[in-house]
Amino acid sequence: MTTTAPRVLIVANVSWFFVSHRLPLALGARAAGYDVHVAASPDDSTRLLADAGIPFHPIPLQRGATDIGRDVTTVRALKRLYRELRPALVHHVTLKPVLFGGIAARLAGVPHVVSAIAGMGSMFLAEGTAARARAAIVRRLLRMATGRPGDWFIFQNEADRAEFAANGIGRPGNAVLIAGSGVDLDCFRPSPEPPGVPLVVLPARMIGDKGVREFVAAARALHARGVAARFALVGGEDPDNPSALARPELNALVSEGAVEWWGHRTDMPAVLRESHVVCLPSYREGMPKALLEAAAAGRPVVTTDVPGCRDCVEPGVSGLLVPARDAGALADALAALLADPSRRASMGRAGRARAERDFGIDAVVGDTLALYRRCLG
Repeated sequence: MTTTAPRVLIVANVSWFFVSHRLPLALGARAAGYDVHVAASPDDSTRLLADAGIPFHPIPLQRGATDIGRDVTTVRALKRLYRELRPALVHHVTLKPVLFGGIAARLAGVPHVVSAIAGMGSMFLAEGTAARARAAIVRRLLRMATGRPGDWFIFQNEADRAEFAANGIGRPGNAVLIAGSGVDLDCFRPSPEPPGVPLVVLPARMIGDKGVREFVAAARALHARGVAARFALVGGEDPDNPSALARPELNALVSEGAVEWWGHRTDMPAVLRESHVVCLPSYREGMPKALLEAAAAGRPVVTTDVPGCRDCVEPGVSGLLVPARDAGALADALAALLADPSRRASMGRAGRARAERDFGIDAVVGDTLALYRRCLG
C-alpha cells in the first residue's frame, strides 16, 4: 500500500527572502516526508531553489505600495495555483502573502493555512492620516482572510500576537510563538575580537525603518567626541520599500566620512568575525535574523527597545537597549561598549548561550513541523 505525501506550499513575497529565511524549513519539511513546493515573486535567488530540488511557482506579487489592480491579479494567480496544486496546507510568510494568500485560500477551499507574521511591516509604522487609514483597511482585510478553524498564526513576538488579538484578527487560540527563522549555530560561531580599531556594523537593508539614519547620526556624534571606531552599513538597497534610502542619499552619507557602506554581503559569518559590536536601531521587528546571528557569533548588541528587537536581547547581559529614533541615546550606548572590551566579551558569551538555548534553526524547524502535524492531524 502506498500513501501520498501531504503537499505543503510555502508562499513568500520574493525568492531572496525565502532563501535567506525559510529554505532550511523547506528542506526540513521535505526530509520529514512532505511534498514541499514554494511560490514567490522570482529574482536572482530562484535558481537556488532549483539547485535544492524544490519545485518553484512564480507569482506576480508586488512589494511596497499597494496597487489595487495588481493586488487583484495576485489573488487570482494564487487562487489558480492553489486549485492546481491542491495542497493539504499552505504556509504564508510575511504580511502580503498572509493577506492575499489568505483570501485566495478561502476562495480555493484550501483546508489548512499557516500564516507567519515576520513583523508588522512599514505599512503599520508609517505616520499620518492616510497611513493610518491604509493600516485600518489592511486590518479589516486580514480579519476577512483569516479565522477559519483550519487557520493558524505563527508570531515571532508576544507584542504582535497581542496586537492581532486586540484587533480581532485570526481565530482565538489558533496561534503559536516561534522565535523567528532561527540561526545556524554551526555556521555562526564565536570568535575572538580582531585587533585594531573597533568596528560597529549595522546589518540590514538600507531602509529608514531599520534606523539607518539614526546609526549615521550616532556615528557622526561619536567621531565628533573623538571616539576611535569604524561604522559600517552592511546591506543592499531595497527600492520597493516605502522607507528606502535612495542611492544619492546613501552616497551623500558615505561621502561625509562617518560611515562605510559595504552593500549586500553573502558572507555574514565573516562580517561578524570582523566586527566588535552589532547595532540594529530598528523601529519594529518580528524577530530580526541579524540579531540572532550576532548572538550566535558571540557579538554584543545595541538595539532598540521595541517589539522583536527587545526579544532578542537580555538587557545589560547580552546587549543594550535604547529608545527608537533616538540617535543621542544610541551614541551613548555604543560609546559605553566601545570603551569596555571586557564587557563586550561578557555580553558576547551571554548572547551565544541564549542563541544555543532559544534560537537554533533545528528548534525553529522542529516547532514549525510540529504545527504542521497539528494542523493535518
